[in-house]
Amino acid sequence: MALDEHGFLRPRRRPGTRPDPEDDRRAAALFRRSCPGVRVQRTEVRGARWHPTMGGYLEAWSAAATDPETRHRGSSGGVLTALSAWLAEQGVPAVVARADRPDPRRTVSVQITTREEALAAAGSRYNPVAAAAHPGATDPSGVVTGKPCEVAALRQLEQATGERGPLLLSFFCAGTPSQQATDRVLDRLGVEPGVPLRDLWFRGRGWPGRFTAVTADGQSPSLSYDESWGAVLGPAVQWRCKICPDGVGDLSDITAADFWEADEKGYPLFGEQDGRSALLARTPRGRDVVRAAVAAGVLTVAPLDVDALAGVQPFQRQRRSTLVGRGIGSRLAGRALPRYRGFGLWSLAVRRLRANVRAGRGTFRRVRASRREGRTGPA
Repeated sequence: MALDEHGFLRPRRRPGTRPDPEDDRRAAALFRRSCPGVRVQRTEVRGARWHPTMGGYLEAWSAAATDPETRHRGSSGGVLTALSAWLAEQGVPAVVARADRPDPRRTVSVQITTREEALAAAGSRYNPVAAAAHPGATDPSGVVTGKPCEVAALRQLEQATGERGPLLLSFFCAGTPSQQATDRVLDRLGVEPGVPLRDLWFRGRGWPGRFTAVTADGQSPSLSYDESWGAVLGPAVQWRCKICPDGVGDLSDITAADFWEADEKGYPLFGEQDGRSALLARTPRGRDVVRAAVAAGVLTVAPLDVDALAGVQPFQRQRRSTLVGRGIGSRLAGRALPRYRGFGLWSLAVRRLRANVRAGRGTFRRVRASRREGRTGPA
C-alpha cells in the first residue's frame, strides 16, 4: 500500500515481483469476494439484536478501562487499548495502528506484545494506515484493531477462504482523511513541512483530546477536536468513506464508540472530561472476550441502551439513513459504487425520503463537478 498523489493509500505491485496469470486470476477472484471497495455483505449472527443505524449486537455496555493511565491516553474510555494490552500480555499478538517513529506525521500498523506498546499506540489516528495489510492481520490466534472497512475485508476474506481469522476489534469511524490534511493542520499550528517532530497525536490524553504536535525543541502547539477534525481533517476524507454503509464496525467481533454527553437537542458535547466508551459485542466470540476482560478487572462496564448511543451519534445515523440517496446520485453522475447487502438501507431511505432526495442531488452535483475537473480524489 502506497500513498497516491491525493494522499490516500492505494495498492501497488511490489518492485521485483512478476505477474503470474494463474496466481493473478485466483488472487483477483479472492479480492472480488473480500474487498469492501467491491462489496460489503453483512453477516447475520444468531441471537443478535438489530439496531437500524448502530448495527447488530448481542450485548452493549457503557465502558471504560479500569487503569487510569490507559483511560486517559485512549480516545474515549480506552477500552480497545485495554483489551489489546490485556490480550497481548496473555500471548495474543495484537495488530494496531500507531505513529510512525521516524515521522510521527504518518501512521503505521504494528504488532504489539506488551502493555507499554499498547499505550504507545493509544488514541485515534486520523490519517491513512493499512492495518489489514500487516502480515499478522490474518493470524487466527491474534487480534486486529482496524477501521470498519479493514475489518470488513478481513471478515469477508475469512468467509471466502473458509479459514478462521483473528479476533476483530473496530470503532465508529467517520472516514479516512488525506495525509495532506495532516500537513494542513500542522500548517495552522505554524509547524512547517520537514520540521522534525518528536510526537504527534490526533486525540486522546484527555477526552476528546487535542491535536498536538511535539517539536524537537519541546514545543507542543495544539488545536481542539473541532478545530482539527471539524475544520480540516473531516472535510478531507476520501470518496469511499462518503458512501460507506458501515461506519459502525458491523462486521467486527467487538466495536467501541465515543459515548458523548449531549445537549438538549441531542448534539454531542465535546468538552474535556473523563473518557467513556460504548462497547458492542457483535459476536459470541467478542462477547466472551469482553466478559472475560470484565472478570479480570480490565474493564468496568454498565448496561447500555443502544438507542441512547444512536442519540449521540448523529453523523452515523445520517450517513447510513441517506446512503441510498447518495448512491443514486453517484450512479446517475456516472460513478460506480460497491454492492451492499444486509444493512437495511432501503428501509431507512423510505423513512427519510426528503433527506435522501437532498443527499442524491448534492452527490450528483459534486460528482459531476469532480469528473468535469478530471479529479479522482474526494468529491
